[in-house]
Amino acid sequence: MHPYVSIPPSLPPPSSFLRLFRRLHAAYATSPSPPAVRPDPSPRPHLAEDWIAGGVSPEEEESGGSDSDSGHAAFLEDFSSRIWITYRKGFDAIPGSKLTSDVNWGCMVRSSQMLVAQALIFHHLGRSWRKPSEKPYDPDYIRVLHLFGDSEACAFSIHNLLQAGRNYGLAAGSWVGPYAMCRAWQTLIRTNREQADAVDGKENFPMALYVVSGDEDGERGGAPVFCIDVAAQLCSNFNKGQCTWSPILLLIPLVLGLDKINPRYIPLLKETFKFPQSLGILGGKPGTSTYIAGVQEDRALYLDPHDVQMAVDIAPDNLEADTSSYHCSVVRDLALEQIDPSLAIGFYCRDKDDFDDFCSRASELAEKANGAPLFTVMQSVQPSKQMYKQDDGLCCCSGSSMANEDYDLDASGEAGEEWQIL
Repeated sequence: MHPYVSIPPSLPPPSSFLRLFRRLHAAYATSPSPPAVRPDPSPRPHLAEDWIAGGVSPEEEESGGSDSDSGHAAFLEDFSSRIWITYRKGFDAIPGSKLTSDVNWGCMVRSSQMLVAQALIFHHLGRSWRKPSEKPYDPDYIRVLHLFGDSEACAFSIHNLLQAGRNYGLAAGSWVGPYAMCRAWQTLIRTNREQADAVDGKENFPMALYVVSGDEDGERGGAPVFCIDVAAQLCSNFNKGQCTWSPILLLIPLVLGLDKINPRYIPLLKETFKFPQSLGILGGKPGTSTYIAGVQEDRALYLDPHDVQMAVDIAPDNLEADTSSYHCSVVRDLALEQIDPSLAIGFYCRDKDDFDDFCSRASELAEKANGAPLFTVMQSVQPSKQMYKQDDGLCCCSGSSMANEDYDLDASGEAGEEWQIL
């Protein structure tokens, strides 16, 4: 079966789709979920008219796809299995401040945590994993949640992200954009990896990270250039040269307009949700970040970090933990034309075949863009391109030299101090 499956005529029209979701919500919240089954991570079918990032269509969940209610319930089960990370209060004060809550300023951090948490769920549990109704929970699921706890002891906490992003303007009480947030993750992953190497070698982040940016500050627009050779080198470095490929997380900050998003980019953004590697979008209304996990026609379906919850501490070995505050079955929506033009899209590639498939899809998408792609894909840096290095200024790198020499890259996605294509 072709992976892109259209919504059949028997389903309700798009205008009633979200209303049906909300009607199903009350029934779904009290109904039992299917038992936990560790899935085969390879097959990842998708939605067509309605998409969750890398998602599964309701008609593929239900044999024949004729029962629209059960099909949408399956869709909602998928959506509510996403990790939901929100404002918290009552955690230990963030170093350098007296703040014990991130209410009114931490939404970009929380949105980014949701996207990265989803990459880890895909990696450890597979795309078809759903939150089970019965305990004990899968140890990998609990360990992922622990990583995003609200204390310095948790690797990917808001405390540690703010510390890692200081050079990019992250500070307690301040709001930042998607580019700075992606760079903070880059720094945090590198620091985490260095600490793991120094202590016991155990990796909290079991994949390479590539932040793809087309400008030296990432906030001026212009299509970023995704370089296949750079990704390959990052994977090799992650594996310390022992093998040629590894899983990889791709974060691509974009600026798609000035005060509002240029409408020509909306169909391209929607198309990215068809990619089986898609993790969704870090973005939302201006000054209000969300995690956009799906699209339905011209509306974004998102998880909202602005709900305020008490801080919780989930121990990495507590398989009976209450994890309800990390899931939300309320589907919120927003017109795509209303999203902030400054955003970031994420992709997770499990292996070389998955990566090659991503590159093929991304190249096809760029060809459809009529000269204004979201990003472009190149094998190596073109001879005419220059590279920017934060400490050393500009230097020229030809495509052939980049292809044949080891780049000064580490597995966190940085080149030397920081290489980016101008």
